[in-house]
Amino acid sequence: MTLADVLRQRRSIKRFTNRPVSREEIETLLTAATLAPNHRLTQPWRFYVLGPQARQAYGLALGERKARKLDDAGAADALRDRVADEHRALPCMIVVAIVRNESAEMAEEDYAAAMMGIENLALAAVEMGLGTHIKTGGVMEDPDAREAVGVADDQRIVAVVNVGEPAEVPPPKPRRRSESLTTWTK
Repeated sequence: MTLADVLRQRRSIKRFTNRPVSREEIETLLTAATLAPNHRLTQPWRFYVLGPQARQAYGLALGERKARKLDDAGAADALRDRVADEHRALPCMIVVAIVRNESAEMAEEDYAAAMMGIENLALAAVEMGLGTHIKTGGVMEDPDAREAVGVADDQRIVAVVNVGEPAEVPPPKPRRRSESLTTWTK
């Protein structure tokens, strides 16, 4: 498979089969992530591979955030429990964090490096017949979510990557052509 093929085939996979992701596969993905460019070779990324209990605890934290938006207590409880169970059932969940840096410039560089590492991971997954779903958002700073992950206080979670064998692969979403986004200067 060529790199162009891998780039075209990468999708956000929301449903996975029950096939476990092996430790060897996970280590291959993490190695791909660490090959990303990073300014001054800071290697800012830290990886947390969550087991079933940690996935469920993270899902519970996320479910609680979603449940707070509902007025019906029963529906809120059901939503929270469903999200927790869905996370526990994931074949693999990798949390990517970076070491916080006091320098705004270095913090930005490290964040960019981590996101490039996540893209490397996602592309390696496609090549291996796996799929990923990259998740970001406010839950990353939620104290209960951070506790579920076990992330150190001096680290910032930048993304959660769900990994597994795709149960279904969605069609590609339309994208603007590069020509419409490019300005050529003299």
